[in-house]
Amino acid sequence: MNGAEHVDVESPVRDRDEGRLGQILLAAGHLTAAQLDEGLILQQQRPERIGQLLCRLGHVDHEAVVEALVAQSALACVRAEGLRPAADALALVPADVAFRYSVLPLACTERGLTVAMADPFDLTAVESLRVLTGRRIDRCHAAAAELAEAIRGAYGSSVARMIADLDVEASAAAGEDELTIQLEEMAREPSVVNLVNLTILEAVQVRASDIHVEPFEKTLKIKYRIDGILHEISPPPKRLQPAIISRLKIMAGMNIAERFIPQDGHIAFTTPSGKIDLRVATVPTIFGECVVMRILDRSTALIDLEHLGLGAENLSNFESLLTRPHGIVLVTGPTGSGKTTTLYAALNKLYTPAKKIITIEDPVEYQLDGINQIPVNRKRGLDFANGLRAIVRQDPDIIMIGEIRDRETADIAIRSALTGHLVFSTLHTNDAPGAVTRLVDMGVEPFLLASSLEAVLAQRLVRTICPECREPHRPEPSLLQRIGHPDGNGEAAGGAFFHGAGCAACRQTGYTGRRGIFELLRVTSRVREAISRRGNAAEIAAVAPKDHRPMREDGYRKAARGITTLEEVLRVTQDTQTEDALS
Repeated sequence: MNGAEHVDVESPVRDRDEGRLGQILLAAGHLTAAQLDEGLILQQQRPERIGQLLCRLGHVDHEAVVEALVAQSALACVRAEGLRPAADALALVPADVAFRYSVLPLACTERGLTVAMADPFDLTAVESLRVLTGRRIDRCHAAAAELAEAIRGAYGSSVARMIADLDVEASAAAGEDELTIQLEEMAREPSVVNLVNLTILEAVQVRASDIHVEPFEKTLKIKYRIDGILHEISPPPKRLQPAIISRLKIMAGMNIAERFIPQDGHIAFTTPSGKIDLRVATVPTIFGECVVMRILDRSTALIDLEHLGLGAENLSNFESLLTRPHGIVLVTGPTGSGKTTTLYAALNKLYTPAKKIITIEDPVEYQLDGINQIPVNRKRGLDFANGLRAIVRQDPDIIMIGEIRDRETADIAIRSALTGHLVFSTLHTNDAPGAVTRLVDMGVEPFLLASSLEAVLAQRLVRTICPECREPHRPEPSLLQRIGHPDGNGEAAGGAFFHGAGCAACRQTGYTGRRGIFELLRVTSRVREAISRRGNAAEIAAVAPKDHRPMREDGYRKAARGITTLEEVLRVTQDTQTEDALS
C-alpha cells in the first residue's frame, strides 16, 4: 500500500525531532507553549521522549501524541471505514491478536504484510505480528474508534460468527475421551484458544462485569452480565464443552484433572485498552463444571468519591465522617452493589503518607497505592478474625475489613474502633437501619455497638438511561403511587422523567451503564439511644436525622432528573424497608 512504512524492529522508532513533535502538538491545539516548555525542561533532567513526558504531565493524551508522531513520520493515514481487507491477509492474523493490538491486516505479499494500526509506534505489537506471520510489517495509521469497528466487521468479531465457523471442527472431536492429556491437547487447539480469547474480549467490549459458562444436558450456555442483567449469546457446540472449560482452567492456573470439586483461579488478560484481571471460580454440576469469571477492570473500579453518585448532601455528610478519628463506618448492600468500589474510593480519599492504612479482603480485587492489603487465606488459617487481630498489632490509623461475617470479627472490629481506630467494613443487609439489627443478631452487645458505630451507608446500583435513545416519558400513575410521589413532583418538583426507547448502542434495553443510589444513616445521640435499647430497624429509622433520606427516595430524585427510570428504582429496591413507609 502506498505510503505505508516498514518497521525495522531491531532499531526502535524514535522521535527524529523532539522540538518538531512539540510544535506539531502545539499547532494542533493539544497543549500550550508553557506546557511544551515545561516538558522540554523536564526532558533535560530525564532521558525520555517528549511525547511520553507530556503524557505523564497530563498535558496531552496518548492518542494526540500518536497523531503527532504520524504527521512527523509521514506515515500513511487511512480511513478505516469502507476498507476491504484481503482474505489472505486476514488469514495471517487471528482475531484475538487483531483485537488485542488493535490492528487490521489489509494486504500481503510473499514477504510483507500491510496493517492499519491505531498506534503504529507500538513496537510490541509490530514485533508480535512479525514473529507470527514471518513477514515484514508495513504500517498505516487509522483512528482508533473507526479501526475497532472495521476489525469487528472484517473478522465478524462477534463470538456468534466464530462459533458458527467452529461447528464443522467440533464434530472431529466428538469421539475423544475426557482424559487429562487429551483435554490439554484440545484446550490448546488454536480454534479453541481463539474462541475463548474472543469471548473474553467481546465481554470487555460490551462492558460486561461477569462471564458465565453454564453446562446443561444438551447445550453449553455462555452469558454476559451487563449492567447487572444476564444476556445470553449464541451457544457453542456442546461437544466443545470439555475443551472450553479446560482452556479456561489452564488460563486460570487450575488443576484440569480435578473436575469434581470447586476451584478458584485468576487470569491476567490483555485487551486493546489495557490489562484486566479475571477472578475465576468453578463448581461441579451434574452436566459438567460451571465457570464464572468476574472481570476486574482497575480503570472502571477505582473512581473518585465525588463520582460515585452520592449527591451533594450525602457526599458532604459522608466526607465529614471520614474526618472522624475513630469509629465504625459500614457500607451495606447485596453482592454486586458496588460496596467495595465505595470503600476503595473512601480509602483513596483518606490516604496520605502520614496515615497507615491496612485492609484485609477476600480476595484483594484491586491494588491501592500506598495501602497495605492482606488477602484472606483460609487454607493457611488466615481468616478475617485472625487477620484483624494481627492488623491491630501493626499500629494502623485506618482499617478496612472486606466483610463482617461473624460475631468474632464484629467484636474485634468494635474493640478496634473503641481503642482509637477508624474502621470500614461491609455487611449484607437490605437497608441502613437493618445493619444495626443484623449485628445485634450476631451477638454484638448493643451498648458497644452504640458507642462505636458512626454511620451506615446502604447502596444499590441502578441502570442509567441510554443517551443515544433517551426520550421524555411520563410514568404511569400507579408507578408514581407505589414510589410514594403520586403527583410526580414532591421534593423533586420541576423534574423531567425520561426512558430509553432501545437502540443498537444499548442492545435494545434502553440502559447503558449504572449509577449508585444511597441511604446514609448517621448515628446521632437519638439513634445511639435506640440501638442501646435494642430498637428494631423501624424504630431506628424513626429517630434518624431529619435530613435522612431512604434509598428509594434517592432513586426517585435521580429518576426525576432523567438519570434512571422509576421502573429501575423499584426493581432494585423491592427488598428494602422503605416501601411500607412511602406507599
